[in-house]
Amino acid sequence: MSGDTANSGRRRFLTLATTVVGAVGVGFTLVPFVSSMQPSAKARAAGAPVRADISKLGPGQMIRVKWRGKPVWIVKRTDAMLETVTELDGEVSDPSSEKSDQPDYARNEYRSIKPDILVLVGICTHLGCSPTFRPDVSPVDLGKDWKGGFFCPCHGSRFDLAGRVYAGVPAPTNLPVPPHRFLGDNEILIGDDGEVA
Repeated sequence: MSGDTANSGRRRFLTLATTVVGAVGVGFTLVPFVSSMQPSAKARAAGAPVRADISKLGPGQMIRVKWRGKPVWIVKRTDAMLETVTELDGEVSDPSSEKSDQPDYARNEYRSIKPDILVLVGICTHLGCSPTFRPDVSPVDLGKDWKGGFFCPCHGSRFDLAGRVYAGVPAPTNLPVPPHRFLGDNEILIGDDGEVA
């Protein structure tokens, strides 16, 4: 009987030791697997908010920054440019931006927080080309009715100076307005709108 007790004790010890070693082995196996599912530092940096200095941005000019691998345009609109936005309500397909992608604070006639500063993702909503900024009025190649805006050379989509798409062109929606906020008069944070109301 004492041999059975000793064997029983050994079995319990071996079972417990095997279970502990197995659990530790599973833990060591799972840690790298679970860690590999986390985004890399490069991926986290690519999605991080981007600061844009607009101190040298003159009236009628545009600068480009990169956020999440996409071009973001920042345009300082003049009073004349702002006037054309309201004049074109009848020529754009979504004048109130009801079907477009923008934060609630940019759901207004100028699609911006401050009327003179426009922030847009510079990718055409048709097939992903990057339109060109064409602030000139009535250029020969775009016609006498052109009041400035963005022109996509890939398939001819046109957008006004609020990024609203003209009716009858291939692009289905207005250019997106990314989340953003002003950190001061001369700096914008793109990709984080904080508590903008």
